[in-house]
Amino acid sequence: METSKSDVVERPHLPRGRELAKTLTGIRGLDEITRGGLPRGRPTLVCGGPGSGKTLLALTFLVNGALLFDEPGVLMTFEENSEEMASDVASLGFDLPELIKARKLAVDYVRVERSEIEETGEYDLEGLFVRLDYAIRTVGAKRVVLDTIESLFAGLKDDAVLRAELRRLFRWLKDQGVTALITGERGDGALTRQGLEEYVSDAVILLDHRVHDQVSTRRLLGRAVAGVLGIE
Repeated sequence: METSKSDVVERPHLPRGRELAKTLTGIRGLDEITRGGLPRGRPTLVCGGPGSGKTLLALTFLVNGALLFDEPGVLMTFEENSEEMASDVASLGFDLPELIKARKLAVDYVRVERSEIEETGEYDLEGLFVRLDYAIRTVGAKRVVLDTIESLFAGLKDDAVLRAELRRLFRWLKDQGVTALITGERGDGALTRQGLEEYVSDAVILLDHRVHDQVSTRRLLGRAVAGVLGIE
């Protein structure tokens, strides 16, 4: 997923009446097959199994936004802190601390350990919205990544509350006008464990990694609603 300004593809022209506002990812190949990038100002779900490249794709989207398109970003992570994230991608040439220092990136690590939480009253994401709003305003973010969303709901027993809060989260992201990538673990018989795809009305990207006869194959599948991704 190494990119440079020369790798960025121009948005292909669509017939009048079909043009959709897109945000270039700067990832060669992805911008081509999506005919110009991801739906601007809307959430896109990226799902896949462990090691499929969800986090790497999401971080590349943020770093390219800051370096190539002057679009600051926010990374909200629920599994690794900023130091661990920076270490993970340093070998790829991504200098997250420098981007944070330049106020082109904000990283917020939200630790959610259900075994340490005592439920009293209703579960909601109001605190998350406050933290996200602060991070977005601090750097003037145009791009947001949430990695990995299931961690927010680990151990939550009430499915009705889960569905309601997911709808509210995706609606809130749309209202902020940011282009968001939400990563999720692939489920059994469904794209994600929690059925997140039901709440993303815009686009879903599935990353798949398979090994057969010692041959490793990676695939990217796109599912769009009303042709938002532009994949045919």
